[in-house]
Amino acid sequence: MHYFILTIFLISSLFAKTVPFSLIIDKPFENALFDVNEDYDRSISSIGFIRPYKNSTAKNNGVYTNAFDYLASVSNTHGAALHLVKVDADAEITFEKTLNLSQFTKGVGIVKTPQNGYIVGGNTMDGSLVIAKLDANANLQFHKIFGTPKQDTMNKILLLRDGGVLVVGSSTTAKTTTDNLFQSGLGLSDIYIARFSSNGEMLWSKKYGTNYDDSGVDAQEAADGTIMLLGQTSGEKSKYPTLLRITEGGEKIWLREIKGQNRSSAHKIAKLRDNSFVLSLSHPNDMGKEQVRLVKVDLHQNILLDKTVATTYASVLYDIQESAEGKLFGVGSVKDGYNTDALAMLLDSKLSLVNQEHYGSDTYDVFHALTLLHNSQIAAVGVHTNTPSQESDMWVVKLGQDLKMVKVTKKEVTQAAAVPNGSDLYTQLQKLLKEEIDAKKIALHKDLSIDFIDKNLYFNVGEFVLSSKQKEFLQKFGAKLIPFLEKNKQLIATLEVSGHTSSEWGTTDFSQRYLNNADLSMKRSFSTMSYLFGLQNQERQKWLSEILKGSGLSFSKKVTAKEGEDREKSRRLSFKILLR
Repeated sequence: MHYFILTIFLISSLFAKTVPFSLIIDKPFENALFDVNEDYDRSISSIGFIRPYKNSTAKNNGVYTNAFDYLASVSNTHGAALHLVKVDADAEITFEKTLNLSQFTKGVGIVKTPQNGYIVGGNTMDGSLVIAKLDANANLQFHKIFGTPKQDTMNKILLLRDGGVLVVGSSTTAKTTTDNLFQSGLGLSDIYIARFSSNGEMLWSKKYGTNYDDSGVDAQEAADGTIMLLGQTSGEKSKYPTLLRITEGGEKIWLREIKGQNRSSAHKIAKLRDNSFVLSLSHPNDMGKEQVRLVKVDLHQNILLDKTVATTYASVLYDIQESAEGKLFGVGSVKDGYNTDALAMLLDSKLSLVNQEHYGSDTYDVFHALTLLHNSQIAAVGVHTNTPSQESDMWVVKLGQDLKMVKVTKKEVTQAAAVPNGSDLYTQLQKLLKEEIDAKKIALHKDLSIDFIDKNLYFNVGEFVLSSKQKEFLQKFGAKLIPFLEKNKQLIATLEVSGHTSSEWGTTDFSQRYLNNADLSMKRSFSTMSYLFGLQNQERQKWLSEILKGSGLSFSKKVTAKEGEDREKSRRLSFKILLR
């Protein structure tokens, strides 16, 4: 077992220290966590998958009539296995358990039983669904493999008031064995749900659908025992969520299409204290970036609120829950270019954004699910990808109500994460700013200083007001540099923005030339700082106010060439990152 705390705070030490509650569980190949719950002993249990490998002596002739037979043939040799992880209040793993079922299974959901055990669910490689009941020590009590004759997927498992569970997913329309899959495709899909008793007996299963592709996304049980089912319908030119209310026996009461935005996607339905429900959706804005859309509905299909949470970057909330104070906490992902970070959001009862935080590396990180803990803190799980790696790892974090990572005390770290130093940051900055470096717009130095070297970024003689080209470049440059520094803020002592001048001033008096240019260089620094500062949100501005430093260096570091001073290149800007 390999696990370590993700944080740049960590260094080997024999003394107690405070570190963020952020735990990465590193297994071979890609792995992930998809659901989380709090145990009765206040620890955190989460479900996901790892990818073990089994040798197989089974022989076959290598000829398959359809894709499903092939998937079945390999399902006992390699693939995903249900993996349960339990973490205590000190961010330590108390146990891990891989369920060695007859077929490899990808875990997607976990719920608690009254006996402090678990019911977990997932998908097999050959398109079947699985639920398994475990005791408090994660020993297998029973498991059921079920589904329709063709490809099924599970998206959610929901604990019901009677101790049973509801499975929500989708099922591909059945096709005959003579169909050529490569000509006719796999067929359209329908919403598929199944209800089980507490002892694993299937009480009923139902399929719902339109003439288009339909899938079941999530569900919640209402106070009267009816079920609100969130689905997704996708056609050639349309994509919209559907909301279906059904009886305890699965009979349809009503169906409502949730339209109003172009190509909305469904992610989560959460029950609120007033017995209404909030839907977490997303839709692309005019720039093609996904935006969070929250819709509040009641049991009678009335839409009470419909609000888009506009953000700078593409954002999605995969899970959302209401606190006892009426606040809404959501987790998901935020994407900027090729970088995806885990996202945490706080919203008020009117579905308005109060705060958000981003977590992760420079590659792919996401929170798939959250649970609100007994002390009002938040446990979130998902995947984290280390920057040098191409493999994702399981990730467990604990957040406070301000969305900052909760701190835990460690007496000793047995396997510490490497602390980035100046050399590490220089390498990361080279990758981050490769486009600007290759285009010869900036020069990055190993002392973490950055010089602007493009002639379009120089100041004209005597000027300090930023040009449109300077502003355009600073906006793109700052959008890369500032978030990178914020992710590494525990290392950063100062971000110094320096203005420079050439030595001329129209006078031969050295003192006057120096002082006048010192004033001009400070104005150049201030105009740059104020422009970058104004582009940030309030939370980031608070942090920047602690590290930003402006300086005017006059012509003390003028650029020289063989012929003497290069006055044009001297009228420049530079940045320098100083470490703690």
